[in-house]
Amino acid sequence: MQKNINIKNKRARFDYELLETYTAGIVLGGTEIKSLRLGKASLSQSFCEFNEKGELFVINMQIDEYSHGGHYNHKPKAERKLLLNKQELRKLRKEVTTSGLTIVPVNLFINEKGLAKMNIALARGKKQYDKRETIKDRESKRSLSRIKKNFNN
Repeated sequence: MQKNINIKNKRARFDYELLETYTAGIVLGGTEIKSLRLGKASLSQSFCEFNEKGELFVINMQIDEYSHGGHYNHKPKAERKLLLNKQELRKLRKEVTTSGLTIVPVNLFINEKGLAKMNIALARGKKQYDKRETIKDRESKRSLSRIKKNFNN
């Protein structure tokens, strides 16, 4: 078992401009948390959505089945409820409905107390030219660091 679990959504920062971040608790069953503690989860292609009652759920998050679970195992891509304060939920719902913003999971981790937490972000989708700009900046930083390394040696 790994000591430090931190599963990141690498596509989130590339596809979206992150405006505000929140830390939310996540409701998990027994085999889900055991599988998560082994690091068997993925946040790619996942997003957050409100239901009719105003509760926030993460959709398309993959938590692999627990190897010793037997017939008590969970569904790998089930909807999982996120836990936030009422004020935060109200604010997020208002922003999503009025501004057309999206809520995306950024990373999933286990805190010091052993509880599963998820950082979610209120995000605006990037256009294609913004993505190209991000790639160009990343490449220039990489080449600059390569030149610095060769200069110091």
